[in-house]
Amino acid sequence: MSTPIEKQIVSLLAKSDKRAISLLYENYADSLYGVISKVLTDQDLAQDALQETFIKVWKKAKSYDASKAKLFTWLYRIAYNTAIDKVRSYNNKNSKEIQIETSTVYRLTADSINQDVLDIKKHLETLDEKYQIVINALFFEGMTQQEASDELEIPLGTIKSRLKIGLRELKKIYDPELKQS
Repeated sequence: MSTPIEKQIVSLLAKSDKRAISLLYENYADSLYGVISKVLTDQDLAQDALQETFIKVWKKAKSYDASKAKLFTWLYRIAYNTAIDKVRSYNNKNSKEIQIETSTVYRLTADSINQDVLDIKKHLETLDEKYQIVINALFFEGMTQQEASDELEIPLGTIKSRLKIGLRELKKIYDPELKQS
């Protein structure tokens, strides 16, 4: 059986009357916070989840169907799912953060740079101009093959062929054993 206050809240929700949120908060916030706190031990995250729960309740208010579930059951599901989402979001965020202390990005040493390729632009100049243009566009200007094709007005197949030949010629410079074959 629904209580009179439940009926009033459901009626106000159906009309999108803002008084419904106040009544929901007064009558259900503590219980929903208890549900959320069992999933989230961090109080700040639990408070955020409670606030998000009430926002979702307001947005989904017209979808509530009293014949399918009691009001508290509906609220409970929204609160529980919001708490689970918060846990997943928090875990994903923390697992993706870069740990500067363990990163090697800022510890680049001369030993970690291949000294043999620092002069690549000089060696690139020894290639035919048609290969230089393609390699410059793709590697030094950061274009995709399609972008280079459009920008240089050269067919995509020709871009690919010139890239392959140009890289093969550069490889001969950096790997002299290939020159003999």
